[in-house]
Amino acid sequence: MTGTPTGTPTGTPTGTPTDTLHELAAKQAALGEVRGAPGPDPVNAPMIRHWLTAMGDANPLYLEQGLAPPAMAQVWTMDAPRDRSPVDDVLAALDAAGYTGVVATDCRQTYHRYARLGERLTPATRFTDLAGPKRTALGVGFFATWNVTWYDADDRPVTEMLFRVLKFRPPEVAQPYPLQPVVNQDTAFFWEGAKRGELRIQRCGDCGALRHPPGPMCPACRSTARTHAVATGRGTLYSYVVHHHPPVPGRETPFVVGVVELPEGVRIVGNVVDCPVEEVEVGMPLRVTFRPMDDRLVLPLWTPEEA
Repeated sequence: MTGTPTGTPTGTPTGTPTDTLHELAAKQAALGEVRGAPGPDPVNAPMIRHWLTAMGDANPLYLEQGLAPPAMAQVWTMDAPRDRSPVDDVLAALDAAGYTGVVATDCRQTYHRYARLGERLTPATRFTDLAGPKRTALGVGFFATWNVTWYDADDRPVTEMLFRVLKFRPPEVAQPYPLQPVVNQDTAFFWEGAKRGELRIQRCGDCGALRHPPGPMCPACRSTARTHAVATGRGTLYSYVVHHHPPVPGRETPFVVGVVELPEGVRIVGNVVDCPVEEVEVGMPLRVTFRPMDDRLVLPLWTPEEA
């Protein structure tokens, strides 16, 4: 991501959350280089050996000559105690503003010399830039950039690293409808029909009897052969209840749960919608309506015929 534009975007009004973030970033950058504590352990052979094994690096010269692989610079100070760095406040402010997603976009290291066995390195962090907001494939976000330099005991630089991350606002993900039906080999045809806008009723493959709810065996002839018919989608309210309590996830109370009698000769349970609760009555004509509850579930609901 080399060459990411810097500075406050043109036209950003003073006092906006974006402006506040840039003001904080400028303040932290003005602090300059902030020293941390020396690494808790000196550069040592066991850690180098672990690194070489993990990286698949079979070069024997590091341990033979008492040198650490240059890319290990961060390893020697990762567990060092430290005060709050100038980067921490910027990242915390981005989190508070809703930019909670993070992905590293750029890491460039400059090696001045090898670290040697027995040395203790000290890191120094300098916040350098906050760019954004930018629209990316992950979402709108800010690019935060900082530099870390590792010094030896004589205050000479050993390694420098530029590190940049994208802090982005994750897109809102729709939550699934909490009352998911059980879908199995007996009921899958029904829910697939609902997705297609069809009210499917199970039919015996031998005697032709319709049945609902679906099941593995015909109650009339005991056959396990199954098929289905598509109902007209009309019915009459046979009975109902008005649910007030307890609360039901994903639903606002009160709501009507009805038993609808179909002209095909079966009854089906479903919610009666688009009708004030006080106007619902037994015998009222209904028609089915299919409504997506999330990206997977479509429910057959019932609405007054004249609605």
